[in-house]
Amino acid sequence: MAMNVEAEIRDLKRRVSELEGSFGFLSEQIKSVHRDLLAFQEKTEQRFDQVDGRFKKVDDRFDKVDGRLDHLDRGLTRLRTDMPGIVRDALSDYEVKSKKK
Repeated sequence: MAMNVEAEIRDLKRRVSELEGSFGFLSEQIKSVHRDLLAFQEKTEQRFDQVDGRFKKVDDRFDKVDGRLDHLDRGLTRLRTDMPGIVRDALSDYEVKSKKK
């Protein structure tokens, strides 16, 4: 019976050793994946920062174009308001010049 206990102990030690080896291997694999994920996260954040910067530039350009269109719209609205007076003045100047001839 003593032989069986010693054989069992040896078998248990071997199995624990195998488990410890597997655990060590898996631990290193997990550490490696974790480092890779951290590096990926850093690269991704940098790329998003670049994209955000580009979108900011595009947004600023659209704001400038929008401002120019607003200015043009105000000018056209003012011209529409002023047009009857401009035509009236041009016609009265024409009539004055026509009567002098």
